[in-house]
Formats: sequence, structure tokens, C-alpha cells
Amino acid sequence: MKFGEIPVAEAVGAVLAHSLKAGDRSLRKGRVLSAEDVAALRAAGRSTVIAARLEPGDVDENTAAGEIARPLAGPHVSVAQPFTGRVNLFAEVPGILVFDRARIDRLNLVDETLTLATIAPYSVVAPKQMVATVKVIPFAVRERSVAAWLAEVASAGPLIAVAPFSPRRVALIQTRLPGTKESMLDKTVETTRERLAALGSTLIAEQRSEHRPAALAPEITAALVAGAELVLVAGASAIVDRRDVIPAAIEAAGGVIEHFGMPVDPGNLMLMGRCGAIPVLGLPGCARSPKVNGFDWVLQRLLAGLPAGPAEIMRMGVGGLLADIPTRPLPRAKVAAEAAKAVPGAPRIAGLVLAAGQSRRMGTVNKLLIGIDGKPMVRRVVEAVAASGARPLVVVTGHEREKVENALAGIETRFVHNPDYAQGLSTSVKRGLIALPAEIDGVVICLGDMPLVSAEVIDRLIAAFNPIEGRAICIPTRRGKRGNPVLLARQLFPDLAAISGDVGARDLIAAHPERVVEVEMESDAVLTDIDTPQALAKLAASAKIDA
Repeated sequence: MKFGEIPVAEAVGAVLAHSLKAGDRSLRKGRVLSAEDVAALRAAGRSTVIAARLEPGDVDENTAAGEIARPLAGPHVSVAQPFTGRVNLFAEVPGILVFDRARIDRLNLVDETLTLATIAPYSVVAPKQMVATVKVIPFAVRERSVAAWLAEVASAGPLIAVAPFSPRRVALIQTRLPGTKESMLDKTVETTRERLAALGSTLIAEQRSEHRPAALAPEITAALVAGAELVLVAGASAIVDRRDVIPAAIEAAGGVIEHFGMPVDPGNLMLMGRCGAIPVLGLPGCARSPKVNGFDWVLQRLLAGLPAGPAEIMRMGVGGLLADIPTRPLPRAKVAAEAAKAVPGAPRIAGLVLAAGQSRRMGTVNKLLIGIDGKPMVRRVVEAVAASGARPLVVVTGHEREKVENALAGIETRFVHNPDYAQGLSTSVKRGLIALPAEIDGVVICLGDMPLVSAEVIDRLIAAFNPIEGRAICIPTRRGKRGNPVLLARQLFPDLAAISGDVGARDLIAAHPERVVEVEMESDAVLTDIDTPQALAKLAASAKIDA
């Protein structure tokens, strides 16, 4: 790749290194300069630009990022579309993130331009949580570097996976000593129930006994007979030796002691036993609290079907000092909800389809109901949004409301009626915004008369979205011409709600050029709206029109 200052006259096809203005045109870093861009630069008086030119043997950043990211994903991990040389990987189910750290180190040693970052191994993850990101540093890399990376991945298969939580039936047994408060035991029951629920399992029974092996052993046996798949024993006094009350009771019930103690604080005094195939855990005192402790680490692995024996426990010391970590005060029942709320790089984008118009330019027919390859036009649009990563899906209706809703039967969507549809597009936008949930990060606004737009187009816009990096407005382009749909960040909703008349977000976009990113698409779908008989006739050349 050649990089440096080049004459504007020679810049067609070059990749712009730094964002700049050319008259009323904003050219973003990473843009492949078109002939129109060059003309605008020359008209603005620029004679040179700093840019990159690809050479034979180079792979552009997005192609390279996509190629090196895809083979990384193992079970229950999805790969997003590449954008600006970055590809994010997401968990698909609740579970534990697993990977081999040594393999990640080897990949990051392949070439300084190819990078892979992950969250901590064995982290609890929620669906749609970003677990890793691949970033190609320059605008292009050498083919040999991509090949070396792929060879390293191929040597041992997919690298990053999520081990999903499996529902388990769990029993809790607590022991008493003189002076033990029942209120403390009651609180332990609720804390344990919440801890298990957060990981998808159920507390099926809770029993209490004296703090003696002869009293505790029958309770362990009874829990096993009742069908417990995991037994937790919380002692009135901490376990201090393999021959203490709880381990002695496990052995009296026919079990064995596999391990005692762990290099995690709090949680040192945890005991791992087993009766046949059923794990029986002697809990450390800190397990009565909802704060994260060593017991959580073992419990999470067991419920995800991962090994949690002596070797695994004794390797938990690195990072095992939990006393001051920010997550320690977090009740376990809230882990999944908090993770879903605070996931960096995992935007929650709603889909909004505008389907209220009167189709005046089409004549007497409602264009949204025209059959295209056997489906009403509006249904093709809504199905594309439903197949994308946009959730939830809201459809604004107006003209011929019942017919439009009937055309969308069977699709999971929320309908919002706009009685003011005759006053213009802006009224439908406002109605749609009101219907969106408060927790979303943005919305992709789709027009009901653009039947060629695919789920892939919408997902590419979502992949480009990052308000922190200045990408709060994502616009699809084709050969440099802007089209639809458009994705807008929540911060812009007040401005969007202030528009009026039969216009969309055009003026809003023009007012925030520094927050706009253009996402080049591979087809004319983002430019194709069917609002006149002539446009319909043109579409008929490539599709079957049922009209």
C-alpha cells in the first residue's frame, strides 16, 4: 500500500486518510474517492490530499477483517459485518465465554496490523453481548499476512465459543448450630434462588439440619433421591479441613471429596465433592451474600457444562482477588440485565417502517399492496427488516390501514396508526418515534415502497453505527449517491421529532454532517423506490408484478 500526499487529479480510487470538507460535501476518513469527490475537491481549491493507494497483493481493510474474523467464531458466536476495518463478534445465548489465551496471543503476533481483542475468559455473557473484536489497523494489508493468520486459526479450528447454561435442578441444605438465626438462613435461600435464576437454573428444595455428619448425610441422600442435579451445602460453621463436618457428611452419604480450597478471595474455603455423577459443593461463608465470590466461578462453569475440577480450580488465582472489583456488589439475578444494558459495541437498533402514504403519484392504486414476485410490496420490506438485527419492529400505517395490516399478517411487529398521514411523511416519523422503547440506541427508518432493500443492507448500517466514534447517522450509498433506509442515533430523536411536512430526515442530516457516515452498498436497492408507474414498469423488467 502506498500512503502519502498525492495530487487531487490522481486521487480517483484512493482511500482518504483524514476527513475534510470540499464545499458543502463532507468527505470522511476511509472514503474511496470518486470522480465527483475529486471534482468537488478541485472546485474547493485543493491541489493535494493525503491518501492511500492499494497495490497488487494488498487486501482492503474490510475484506481482510471479514476474512480473518469469520473462522474465529465457534458455537453460539455470531460475526457482524465489517466496517472501517473492524468486525465485532457477539454471543448468541447466555453462557460462559471460552477460548485459548495462548492461541489469541499467537494470532496477535502474526502481524502488527491484524489485531484481536476479547473480554476476559470465562466471563458470563448475555445474548447480543460483544465478546471480541477484530481490527485491521491500516487501510489495507498484505495477502500473506491474512494467509498466515488463517493458517494459524485452521491449525486448531474455531477459537471463540460460548458454552450455554443448561437448566439444572438444584437443592440447598443448610446446617444449624445453637444461636443460628433463621432469618439468616431464609436470606441465604433467596440469595441462592436469585443466583441460580440468573444462570437459568432452579432451586427445587431447601432443607435444614443440625451441624453434625450423622444429621447432614441423610439430607444429602434425600436431595439426590428427589432428583437434584447439583447439591449445595451451606454450613453454620466454615469448613476448615477435609475431615470437617460437611466433607465427612458427603463421604457418609457415599460420596467422595475431590478438592478443598481455592485461590480466589473471597471464596477460599470452598469444597468440591461428588456423589456418583452429582456434584455436591460445600459453600464458603461468602456464598450467603449476592456479591461475586469464588463459588460463583465454580457454579457458572458447572451450569455451563465446563470442567470445574481440581486442576481448573487451582488455576483461578490470576484475577482471583475479587475484593475490590467493580462487579462484586452486583446481585447475580441482575447480571444478565446489566450486561445487556452496558454492552459496548452491541447497539440496540429498532426498525421503523413507514407505510402510511396515499400513493398519489401512483394513481388510484395503493402501491404498498402491489404484488412483487407473489408478495405485497410492503410485506417484502417488512420481512427484510424482520430478518435483520433490528429489534423491535414498528410499522406505521395510515391510508388503507386494514389492508396494509392484513398484508403483513403473521409477521411479529407492532402497528401504530397515524391518523394525520395526509399531512406528510414527518407525521408518520413522529408517531413511530413515540412507539419505540426507551432502551434502544437508535432506529433504522425504512420506506414501505423500497422492496429491494435486504436484511443485509440493514445489518451493514447497524455494523457501521457507533456514535462515540462520530457515526450517529448511517446512510447507504451506491456509487456515491445517498439512498435509504437511514439509521439515526437516539440522541437525534428530539431533532427528528421537530421536522414537519412531507419530508424525512434530510434537513436533520444536513445539519449534522460531522456525525454522518456513508456506507457503500453493492446494489441499486438503496436507490430504488417505487412511487410512480414508470418506476413500477422499470422494476417489472426484473420481477414479476402482480398488478
